[in-house]
Amino acid sequence: MSSPRIGVVADSTCDFPSDWLYRDRLHIIPVHIHFQDETLQEGVDMTEDAFYARVLREGVIPQTSQPNPDEFATFYRRLKGQYDALISLHVTAKLSGTYRSALAGAEGVRDEIAVYPFDSGGGSAGAGFMADEAFRMIDAGASVQDILERLATLRQRIQILLSPNDLTFARMSGRVSALGAFMASMLHIVPIVVLTQGELIASERARSRKKALTKMVQMMQARLGDGPVNIAVVHAQAPDDLAFFRDLVLNAFHPQTFWITTLSISVASHLGPGTIGIVGYRTE
Repeated sequence: MSSPRIGVVADSTCDFPSDWLYRDRLHIIPVHIHFQDETLQEGVDMTEDAFYARVLREGVIPQTSQPNPDEFATFYRRLKGQYDALISLHVTAKLSGTYRSALAGAEGVRDEIAVYPFDSGGGSAGAGFMADEAFRMIDAGASVQDILERLATLRQRIQILLSPNDLTFARMSGRVSALGAFMASMLHIVPIVVLTQGELIASERARSRKKALTKMVQMMQARLGDGPVNIAVVHAQAPDDLAFFRDLVLNAFHPQTFWITTLSISVASHLGPGTIGIVGYRTE
């Protein structure tokens, strides 16, 4: 008996590098971005540059919304001829209704194709690393259950730390807990935001950008400990700091896998352009 054909779906909060080996095999369903009466699809109708320019011009962060269950069902149906089962990876349910919508969409097609929605517990390159491991396991002949068990392990291991360049977007979005944005802006303090248990929490502070980036690497070292790691540097229009941070990360970790990728609009919109971060996990 041949192995079942397993496909992987993710929403557009999933980040990965442009030269990623499995890029063309991952099926992306876009998150919606709402500017007043206009609805756009992330990664389809708007570039990052256009997004940030418009937000700064209008002074309002747009609302984002998940694809509705019918959109998910339609998306899954388009893939049923290619696959026997789908693993559908999504941004944490604590920040978005995407996972719940995927569950409802999967229920709507249960008689047509087996779909297994999975809450990544985070998003960004964390979901990207999950997709990467899923594809490696698919190619090795793993079952859906084996893959889901591995993803559950990764969900506990993956760490995500982010640092915005300034606090404008964080104040506007209202999605970062314990920010103390007014106090921080008065003191010129740069926060470090941890995506933990599905929530964005401002947990550390530094007196300058470079000190914040250095502290972020130290925090990740403490979280990951010794052993082999996979690491991604994520950024939202942060060219001035990218080379400095990349060198810090590579000197600290010597990772097995190392990615540099842009931060999805729907995640970066809460922290703004200039945000830079690190995503990592122990591989053993």
